[in-house]
Amino acid sequence: MDKGSRKLVVLGAAESGVGAALLGKKEGWNVFVSDGGKIKEAYKNELNSAGIDFEEGGHSEDKILSTDCIIKSPGIPEKAAVIKKIRAAGIELCSEIEFGYRYKGNSKIIAITGSNGKSTTTKMIYHTLSVAGYDVSMVGNIGNSFAKQIAEAPTEWYVIEVSSFQLDDIQSFRPDIALLLNISPDHLDRYEYKYENYIAAKFRITAYQTKDDIFITNRDDKEISKYLETNPINARTIYFTMSEHTNPNTDGAFIDNDHLNINYDGENTSMSIHDLSVQGKHNQYNSMAAGISARTAGIRSAKIRESFSTFEGIAHRLEFVASVRGVDFINDSKATNVNSVWFALESMKKPVVLILGGQDKGNDYNEIKELVAEKVKAIVCLGVDNKNIHEFFSAIVPTIVDTQSAKDAVLAAYSLAEKNDVVLLAPACASFDLFANYEDRGDQFKEAVKSL
Repeated sequence: MDKGSRKLVVLGAAESGVGAALLGKKEGWNVFVSDGGKIKEAYKNELNSAGIDFEEGGHSEDKILSTDCIIKSPGIPEKAAVIKKIRAAGIELCSEIEFGYRYKGNSKIIAITGSNGKSTTTKMIYHTLSVAGYDVSMVGNIGNSFAKQIAEAPTEWYVIEVSSFQLDDIQSFRPDIALLLNISPDHLDRYEYKYENYIAAKFRITAYQTKDDIFITNRDDKEISKYLETNPINARTIYFTMSEHTNPNTDGAFIDNDHLNINYDGENTSMSIHDLSVQGKHNQYNSMAAGISARTAGIRSAKIRESFSTFEGIAHRLEFVASVRGVDFINDSKATNVNSVWFALESMKKPVVLILGGQDKGNDYNEIKELVAEKVKAIVCLGVDNKNIHEFFSAIVPTIVDTQSAKDAVLAAYSLAEKNDVVLLAPACASFDLFANYEDRGDQFKEAVKSL
C-alpha cells in the first residue's frame, strides 16, 4: 500500500485502533477513526494531539465505505452490520497487527498465541531477551499495540501476544518465530460454535511462514497434533513436551527428573524446575516454550537460567492476594476458559472454595469435573446467569451459592472456607456481565479480600 492521499479508516478507538491510526498518520495516510461507542479521554487526547479526525457513538457509513483500507478492532465480530457492508463493498480490511507488520522494517518478530498461558509466556520471553541485552519491546494484547510501538519507538525485536481475533484478518503477517501453546474451547460464540473454526483461526499464526521460519508448539496437545496430521505447515517445527524425553540430538524442550531441558543447535540448557521463579505444571509448559524461543533467538543458556530465576509472574494469573485467618485467597481472574481453571485447580494443594462464573462462552465443564470432585468443597457463583454451573456441578459439589458482586463473592467464600483452605477466583468465563474486563474483576476481588 502506497503512502500519499490514500484514505485509511480505523474502526474502534481503543489500544489497537489508536495505535493503527498513529502509525497510519506517520506513514502519510489520510486517517479517520470511527467508534460505535464512547472513546476514552486518554485515547481522544492522543488522536487530537496527532491531528487525527474521529467520531464516537456511531459510524458514518459514507466515510467508511469511501475509503481505501479499513483496520478493525479485534473485538468487532464478522457478523456486525458495518463489517458486512464493508465486505460487500470489496474494501480491503485488515487487522492492526497486519498493518503494523507492513511497516516493521528489518525487525524480528516472536509471536505467541494459544488458549492459555499467552501473557505469561510473552512476558517471560520478553524478560529473557531483555536480560540478554536485546533491543526488544513487548506488544499486542500486553503492553502497547504493535502498530503504536512501531510508530513511536521501534525496536529490533517485537514479542507479540496475539489472539485468534487478531489473526482472523492477517494477509501477510509472518513471525520469524511463532508459538502455539495449546488449544482448548474458547470464544466459540465468535466462531459459529464450531471448534474446528477456532482451531483453524489459531493456526493462522503459521499461515505466511516459510521454511526459513520457526514454529514452536506443544506435542502433548491433542488438538494441535491432530491438526498437524492433515495440515502440514511450511515452517520448521520444534516441540516442547512433558510426555516424552527428547533425543539429545533433537531440538526441543522437555521435563526429565524434575529438570527442564532445552536442546537447540547442539547445546543443552538444563535447570531444576524448583529453581523456576513461577511454579505449577502450567508454568513448566510456559517455561519450556519461552526457553526454546529464546534459544532460537540466539540467547545462550546462562542468560536463560538467569532470566527464569528472576522472572516475576503477571497480575490476575494465580496471584496470591492474602491469607486471612489461615484462608489463602488467590486471584486467577485471567482464567476465562475451562482449561485455565483445570491448570489452576491442578496446582492447588489445599481444599478449595471456587469462585466461578460470568459470561459463559459455550463452556463444557467436563474437563474439570474430576478435579472439582477431588479438590472443591464449595462453589460461589459470580455472574448474572449461573444456571449452567448449578446444573453441571450440583451432583458433585454439595454447596453452590449465587452472588453478583466481587464483595459478596468474597464474603460468601470466606464464610464457607475453614483454616488451611484456599479461596480461588478462577471464573472460566468472560467478565463482561458484571465487570469492565478481567482486570477489573481481579482488582475488585483483591479489594474485597483486603477489606475482610
